[in-house]
Amino acid sequence: MGALKKLASDTALYGVSSILGRVIGYLLVPLHTSVFRPGVMAEQVTYFLWVALLNVIYVFGMETTFFRFASREKDRFQEFYNLSITAILTVSAICSGLIILFSSSIAEEFGYPGRGQLVSWLAIIMVIDALVAIPYARIRLEKRPRKFVAIRVSNIMLNVGLNFYFLWFCKGIHDGHFLTFLQGTWLFNYNPELGVGYIVFANLIANLATIPMLWTEFRDFRFRWDWNAFKPMWIYAYPILILGLAGNFNQLFDRLVLERWLPEGFYPGRTSKEALGIYGNVYKLSIFMSLVIQSFRYAAEPFFFSKAEDKNAPGVFADVMKWFIIVSVLIWVAVSINLDLVAELFLRQKEYWEGLDVVPVLLLANLFLGIYYNLTIWFKLSDRTQYGTLLTFIGAAVTLVANFILIPYLGYLGCAIAFAVSCFIMMVTCYGLGEKHYPIPYYVSSAVGYLLVGGGLIVISSFIKIENLWLSTFVHGLLLLGFMIGILVKEQNSLPLALRRKLGVFLPLNK
Repeated sequence: MGALKKLASDTALYGVSSILGRVIGYLLVPLHTSVFRPGVMAEQVTYFLWVALLNVIYVFGMETTFFRFASREKDRFQEFYNLSITAILTVSAICSGLIILFSSSIAEEFGYPGRGQLVSWLAIIMVIDALVAIPYARIRLEKRPRKFVAIRVSNIMLNVGLNFYFLWFCKGIHDGHFLTFLQGTWLFNYNPELGVGYIVFANLIANLATIPMLWTEFRDFRFRWDWNAFKPMWIYAYPILILGLAGNFNQLFDRLVLERWLPEGFYPGRTSKEALGIYGNVYKLSIFMSLVIQSFRYAAEPFFFSKAEDKNAPGVFADVMKWFIIVSVLIWVAVSINLDLVAELFLRQKEYWEGLDVVPVLLLANLFLGIYYNLTIWFKLSDRTQYGTLLTFIGAAVTLVANFILIPYLGYLGCAIAFAVSCFIMMVTCYGLGEKHYPIPYYVSSAVGYLLVGGGLIVISSFIKIENLWLSTFVHGLLLLGFMIGILVKEQNSLPLALRRKLGVFLPLNK
């Protein structure tokens, strides 16, 4: 239980950067959806989809590789640190240089001619994202989560602040809503033609500001290349690169092809570009599940590696999985039964509400993905990363085929279902292989039970139509509270005795 407390503590700290940062960052969704209509937002969706995909190539698995090698051979820590950053810096500089060189052609290929400058900004953003990956990993490995949190939250707050500065303050001056005497001044100028380009520009400035925040970690870096020393790292890393590419492909492919594969006129009164804008922004509501997965992964990866040689590790890993699933199912239910409230808060133009039905499916898909990430620890600890490559190729194949079949008939609901099916197949296959090569006594029956009960509550709540938003939220809150109480009663023997005694005042628990 002590190990689980430590993991929970670290997850909570890393969660501050993910949850608090994303909650702050999520203020951008109502801002963006109030300023830009779905067809315009499609451009931003397209750009950042490719950034997310290319970021995997820029880092090419070196973050996990650095964890593995620096944890195993502590006396060579600095050598692995230098090699990792040198390799990433070289690859990212070459890739971004080529992107900048052909930026105008790339923008035209995306369907946005004359936007080469934005593509160049994105290329610089990707270099910085890649460059800071290993310093961030070092902070996590050295168990300094507070510094990690401080830098990440500062970066996000700066990005959010700049978005509001450009898209609310400067735009408000430009549109004559206030301080009209500042119109035309350089510092407060707003160019309507740049539009969503301000989102990219704000991201660029915030990323540049990260480098001085990590200066302590960069100070002892020395550019070093030694192929013989790097070769074992590359052998370990390249399957993770392929795994990351295929994993991102699974998550991003639907939005990359939706505009092209959606039949014209599928949604009455909506173009395919507008449908992409709607789906791309409604998709962000699944961020509530991604928050848990991301903060958990930040804390869990070094935790799992540190427990690799512990004979009690399988039991600890099983307990970790059980509580991860419980928390994830609660989030799935909480968001899905309160979509009316979430939409009211975050999607400012009701055009975007048309896509809300896909959110529970997307949340479930991310839940499966989180379980899959948890399961992958068996091949990372046993140095069988080639299985990760196999699994993600299976997932990618399912994603491609399912989207091709479903999009013409179900639109973006087909995208969500394809993602969920792909994640489910990867999860189940990974579990089966893990049972053969690295058995862990997971609580499968309770996991299935929680998923079924959670899904049942979501279906039941969909039939409870209450027009008053606050009354609806109250009723759904009672439904969620009942589910939570049921979980606590069932899992009471897994709770610390002190907590069980405190909860026993209110609940029928063994004391």
